[in-house]
Amino acid sequence: EKVRGKRVITFKRAESYIRKYRHQEKSKIKMIREAAKDRKMYVPEEAKLAFVMRIKGINQVHPRVRKILQLFRLRMINSGVFVKLNKATISMLRIVEPYIAWGYPTMKSVHDLVYKRGFGKVDKRRVPITDNKIIEDALGSMDIICIEDLVHEIYNVGPHFKE
Repeated sequence: EKVRGKRVITFKRAESYIRKYRHQEKSKIKMIREAAKDRKMYVPEEAKLAFVMRIKGINQVHPRVRKILQLFRLRMINSGVFVKLNKATISMLRIVEPYIAWGYPTMKSVHDLVYKRGFGKVDKRRVPITDNKIIEDALGSMDIICIEDLVHEIYNVGPHFKE
C-alpha cells in the first residue's frame, strides 16, 4: 500500500512538471511571436545550466588546466557533468576550452542523460541511478523522491542542485 502511494505521488509530480514545461514553451513562443509582430527583438534569458564533456587527454597539460578539470570532476575522456553557470564557471570553461566540449542542454537531453547514464554518490560510492529507491534514500530529506524530481532539479538549477 505504501509503495502504491509513493508511485501515485511520483506520477502526479511528473505530470505537473510536464504541464509546467509545456506552459513555459507556449509562453516563450507567444513572446517571440508578439515581438516579431511589433517589429521588436525577443531576447531569451541566459542559460543557467551547461553540460560539459571531456574530449582530450591530459598529457603535457598546464597544471592550472589540470586543476580546473579536476574541479569539474572530468578526470577521464568522455566523462560529462552538469555545471551551474556563473561568472566564475564560465571563465573556468574558457581556460579549459581546448580539452572539453560544452553546451546548453534541453529538457529532453537532461532527461535522457540522467535516465541512461545517470550516476550518483551514495555513501561515498558511485552508484548508477536505476530506480527511485536510490534517489529517495539519498535525497528524500530534500523532497526529491523520484528520477523526475532529480531531472527537474538539475534542469532548473534548483536549491539542491549540488547535492
